[in-house]
Amino acid sequence: MKCVACKEPMIVVEHESIELDYCDNCSGVWFDTGEIELLMETMGLESAGLDSLHLASEAKSSEEVRKCPVCNKKMKKVALGHEPVLLVDVCPQEDGLWFDSGEVGQLVAHLSAQIEGKEDSQERVIEFLGEVIKIRQ
Repeated sequence: MKCVACKEPMIVVEHESIELDYCDNCSGVWFDTGEIELLMETMGLESAGLDSLHLASEAKSSEEVRKCPVCNKKMKKVALGHEPVLLVDVCPQEDGLWFDSGEVGQLVAHLSAQIEGKEDSQERVIEFLGEVIKIRQ
């Protein structure tokens, strides 16, 4: 599979039934449908509706339009969180989600901040991702 952002080949990393498609060039991450929810569940975090992002309204953005690596359709930008807003690329056909470098860590921080006593889960997710894909922040 080619990277959505830089078109370089991505590597597949698997750990505890969670498969990530990772671009070693730009540090972007592709999650097929259901994989981000599985990651959050494994780490004890709520997925906060990530499974229905394809239904969300498209956010206005000056970021480059990207195409889904599975179906090749134009993905839409969906805004998550507040200050800073996280823009996630979402396949309209529900094939998956694209996160630019560092955005998965931002999402985890946002979700765990909403749940009292979940700092341990945030640390576990970031540690997992850091070990597996060496997130650059």
